[in-house]
Amino acid sequence: MSNPEQIQEHPPVEHRILRFDEVQAKTGFKRAHLYNLMQKGELPRTVRLGVRAVGWNSVEVEQWVLERLARQV
Repeated sequence: MSNPEQIQEHPPVEHRILRFDEVQAKTGFKRAHLYNLMQKGELPRTVRLGVRAVGWNSVEVEQWVLERLARQV
C-alpha cells in the first residue's frame, strides 16, 4: 500500500488567457488555418475580453494540442 504523501501530484495548471499570436505559436498554425478551424468549431472557443478583443483559455488550448498530437500516434 502506498503512502498518500508519496503519490506524485501534477504541478498546478496555470490558467491564463492566450492572445492570437500565442495560440499561433503553441499550435504552429498560421492565421488563415486557425480562422478556418474556428469557423468549423474545431478550435476551443474564444473568451471575449472587450469590444474588439478575444483570447483563449490556455488550458483548453493545451489540451486541444495534446489531443491532436495523440491522434497522430
